[in-house]
Amino acid sequence: MTGKTSRFQLAKNITLAALALLLMLPAGLNVQANASDQGVTATKNVQTTDAAGQIPDDAAAAEGTAAFNQDKYAAYLAGHKDAARPEQEIIIEAADYSLAEGSGISKLSDYEGMAGESLLTGESGKVEWTVTVAEAGLYNLSMLYYPVAGKSSAIERALYIDGELPFREAAFLQFDRIWVNQLDQLKRDNQGNDLRPRQIEQPRWSEKPFQDSDGYENEPFLFYFSKGIHTVALESSREPVIIRQLKLYKQPEPLSYEELKKQLEAAGAQPAENQLLVIEGEAAAAKSSPTLYPLSERSSSAVQPYSASKIRINTIGGFNWRIPGQWIEWEIDVPETGLYKMAFKTQQNFVRGIYSTRKLTIDGVVPFTEMAMVPFRYKSGYRLDVMGGDEPYLYHLEKGKHVVRLEASLGEFAPLIREVEESLYNLNSMYRKILMITGTKPDEYRDYQLDKKVPDMLEVFGTEHDRLMGVAKRLVELSGQSSDQEALLKTMAQQLSELIEDPDTIPRRLTAYKTNTGGLGTWVQQAREQPLEIDALYVASPDMKLPKQGMGLGSKIKHEAATFLASFFTDYNQIGNVSEEADQKSVTVWIGSGRDQANTMKAMIDETFTPETGINVNLKLVNMSTLLPATLAGQGPDVAMQIGTDLPVNFAMRKAAADLTQFADFSEVEGRFRDSAMVPFRYDGGAYALPETQTFNMLFYRKDILEELHLEVPQTWQDVSTLLAVLSKNHMQFGLPVVVQSAVQGQNIPPNSMYAALLFQNGGQFYRDGGEESDLDSRTGIETFKQWTEFYTDYKLEREYDFANRFRTGEMPFGIADYTVYNQLSVFAPEIRGMWGFVPIPGTVKEDGTIDRTVSSGGSGVIMMEKANDKDASWAFMKWWTSEETQTVFGREMEGLMGAAARYPTANIKALDSLPWPVADYDNLKAQFEWAEGVPEVPGGYFTGRHLFNAFYKTVVGNVEARESIMDYVQYIQDEISTKRKEFGL
Repeated sequence: MTGKTSRFQLAKNITLAALALLLMLPAGLNVQANASDQGVTATKNVQTTDAAGQIPDDAAAAEGTAAFNQDKYAAYLAGHKDAARPEQEIIIEAADYSLAEGSGISKLSDYEGMAGESLLTGESGKVEWTVTVAEAGLYNLSMLYYPVAGKSSAIERALYIDGELPFREAAFLQFDRIWVNQLDQLKRDNQGNDLRPRQIEQPRWSEKPFQDSDGYENEPFLFYFSKGIHTVALESSREPVIIRQLKLYKQPEPLSYEELKKQLEAAGAQPAENQLLVIEGEAAAAKSSPTLYPLSERSSSAVQPYSASKIRINTIGGFNWRIPGQWIEWEIDVPETGLYKMAFKTQQNFVRGIYSTRKLTIDGVVPFTEMAMVPFRYKSGYRLDVMGGDEPYLYHLEKGKHVVRLEASLGEFAPLIREVEESLYNLNSMYRKILMITGTKPDEYRDYQLDKKVPDMLEVFGTEHDRLMGVAKRLVELSGQSSDQEALLKTMAQQLSELIEDPDTIPRRLTAYKTNTGGLGTWVQQAREQPLEIDALYVASPDMKLPKQGMGLGSKIKHEAATFLASFFTDYNQIGNVSEEADQKSVTVWIGSGRDQANTMKAMIDETFTPETGINVNLKLVNMSTLLPATLAGQGPDVAMQIGTDLPVNFAMRKAAADLTQFADFSEVEGRFRDSAMVPFRYDGGAYALPETQTFNMLFYRKDILEELHLEVPQTWQDVSTLLAVLSKNHMQFGLPVVVQSAVQGQNIPPNSMYAALLFQNGGQFYRDGGEESDLDSRTGIETFKQWTEFYTDYKLEREYDFANRFRTGEMPFGIADYTVYNQLSVFAPEIRGMWGFVPIPGTVKEDGTIDRTVSSGGSGVIMMEKANDKDASWAFMKWWTSEETQTVFGREMEGLMGAAARYPTANIKALDSLPWPVADYDNLKAQFEWAEGVPEVPGGYFTGRHLFNAFYKTVVGNVEARESIMDYVQYIQDEISTKRKEFGL
């Protein structure tokens, strides 16, 4: 009887589900109903739009799916593990190419001292060479290159052998640029503080083997070539480069220290005597990234030069020097030939449980095997790391100049981190399979029979359990202690063990499973980071004692007392030079971001703006919430930077902001930005700010899941409706911009960017009659509101969520989010590299068949106060700050300081072109930029976002009909606009 009832209940459930799906499918969305009549169909490839909204071919993006379909390098190598390692060396002359695609390719003779013909390749395109291999086997491959001026980021290429990627990692080969300090001598500001030296490129010819840019392989890649004729091609992903030659060869293996020692003894090498060379860490001769600039260490008395109260540039590296492959090199001048010991004064108080690893080379060669992985273990302060420890290694150095390089490496942890990343990918895949059956909120009383419906589930859990336990055990062996690094792996393994024992509990443990895999993702990201700070390098004869100045207990106590005393006399708000002479032209500028941004900006001001104009700038780092009270009290700045789009017009109404149209060259300066960026700053015929940044939404999507579900990137909202049905069936989600209350009480809520995009695409507007009334109660405004809320009422989309995490797990394979999320994902989710992309948002089909992809934009601006003491000087500063050159330099400096996650979303059109985006991604970004539209600000307009939010919740949560909700709340908006217009006499 029970079986009969359950079968009846099951049939009933299936019937109800089918009916619900049938009801959902044809409904579409209200305003979009006519779109289907236009005969619009979803397109077959990942696509961008041209200016008219049409859909051109995008071969690059479609081709981009190739990378994630490939095997990884470990599997490729396993497939050729028995292949020979030929000794022969094969040179491929770059100028003798057999095929070239794309522009920017040209031959150059005797370039920069390199004899013969070289080949310039642009930031896009492909070059192919033909090579004859006489002996089959595994070869290393290197490139002799010159990093010609580009957009300041690493050069990136994809390698194809016989028209195919040999393995996934070959799609992301990186070649470094070379950076040095702009000035040999440090400069100081008029407060006696050292100024951070700017980093500039110093290109030179370099040979680099093709290796893993993620650092999971400590040795350069090996490529299999059978005997005969092959093609080798390099496809540009980012940055131009000049190539002289490619080389197939066998990388020599260094001797062990014991073997080298015997050789040196046999050759009669003698120790040097009475020699001590001290090379300050900050005096590095070159580095691979502009992020590796010299630092100021103020927390220790062990560093040189030292000051308890002033900023002294005295170390290098730190947390910035954490990414595998980054290197710093120092030049040493050896006074006499002989054997020397080597030591570094370092601080490694960044990572516990594992240690930071470096590869040490002298004149480009690893001197002996032990130097391929040098461990720097955890300690709270500075210490002397002597290479070799109590019995120091001795290095044979000839008299003259040598280059010592330390390169960040994952060392012995590389295979372990790779294993955990592989495990994470498999566990996330399994999570998606389970999700397709149970959904995100499983019924805990229902038997889903997951072990039968997902046949390989328990097997995968078993494999990953064993893998994670193995990694945890090896971590303890390597680090010599238990730590939080190992604890997380054991927690995940323990959970997998429990799931295997009792598969019926999986649905109710799904949230914990997701949390643990999220933690595993963070573990992978953090374990890859290998920071190390260096104060000095010592090269000494074996008989010399190494200095330990400032490292004793007495020095530490004296340092703490001196810094405490100095804190009473130091103004930490002042940045850089402070204008002190009353007769000098000066501008007071407030900035509300971080100290790094402020320091960078002040350095740029002192280097270029003040010398060119004679105007001093007092830059102050303040909390911008104090701007209004300070202005009312007459204590405000002349210029305020990085302020929200709502402030300029609100200040303008109260006669507190200066109208920039009063300056003769305003229209010329305005031409630097798109019209959409200026819209929020216009009021009553005037313009009250200049845009600094401009951001807008893009559609992010997972390429691998797209292929898995046989889906296409949606081009229109009608396509999105169809896509939602498929995603819903698989218990996956589509992310629309989150609808959240402001984090700070009283903070302005801008109109939701999704509603704004739909409103603009449907031909609507926020205000009518020059801002006198809200237009949200018009027919278009109401229908758009209905269309927007139906995504949440009919399709049950989530209002609040963590997009980056859900996108990473694959739970939300599509999402519309601010384009700056790209920077976050590039750094935050290394395990899905090459498996995702972003394209312009879906659009609304117009009567002529074109697709309107209008998107609302936001950002920040720079404002001049009405009470500015010298308006001409303030205007000169604003013009300089928003210029193409300044914005480009600042954008690159920010990325140099903080890495790709801090890529600057400048509003200056030409400056954005100069930032280091990969070409294919930037093409998509530019296509969407053409459709950006600003949201105007009007008196009382701050009620628009707030009451749009209230109307949304009244409909979606309170189940009130959409039209009724929006009409009720528009009345509040109208009343507030009327009140404010009366208040300001408009």
